[in-house]
Parts: sequence; C-alpha cells; structure tokens
Amino acid sequence: MTQKAPRPLSPHLSIWKWGPAMAVSILHRITGDGMAIVGGVLFSWWLFAAASGPEYYAVFQTVMGSWFGYVVLIGLSWAFFQHLLSGLRHFVLDIGAGYEVDSNNMWSSVIPLLALVLTAGFWALILL
Repeated sequence: MTQKAPRPLSPHLSIWKWGPAMAVSILHRITGDGMAIVGGVLFSWWLFAAASGPEYYAVFQTVMGSWFGYVVLIGLSWAFFQHLLSGLRHFVLDIGAGYEVDSNNMWSSVIPLLALVLTAGFWALILL
C-alpha cells in the first residue's frame, strides 16, 4: 500500500504579522457579539421592567441613569458605530475595492477613531 503525502497544514497565527486590518476584523466580531449579548440582556430587562409595573421600571431607570448605566450605554453605542463602520468597510471589500495594502491599512486605522467621534457626537446630542 502506498503512503499518501501529508496534507498541508493551515498557517498558525504566530507567522502572521498583526496589522490594523486584522485588528478591525476581529473587533468587528467582538462588537457584534457584544451588542447581541449585552443589548439582548438590556432589552429583556427593559421589557420585563416595563411589564412589571412602575416600581420595577423605576429601578431600571435608576440603574441606567447611574454612572454604571452610562458606561454600559456608551459602550453599546460605541460598539454599534464600530460594527457599522467595519461592516461598511467589509462591504467595500466585498465589491472588490480597497484591497491595496496602504488603502486597507489606512481605512482600518481610521475606523476606530471615526467610531469614537461618532459616539461622542451621538452622546453630545443626547446629553445637551
């Protein structure tokens, strides 16, 4: 019986050089999961509090109006803008544009900064 040649192995992460595109792609997955989990829990809590009466809803409002609630809500809005902009970047890549290394790295570096600016603007509109 003849022996087959060993199948090639997939390259391990240690041989890849980390760059902005890889970081933004991983961050896209993390923000999507975070929005689904945290947003789902908050939405469920809000529905339960609204259906349970004014005293339970007051607890929800108190927690969400505290510093901890603001941190969670600001984090969710940042995750939304990060995921949105990263999704738009992936859409542009899907149509075949933006694969040049310099262009890809530039947009991958700009997206997190733009997400922070949009989050700050969004909360400035809410709070002011």
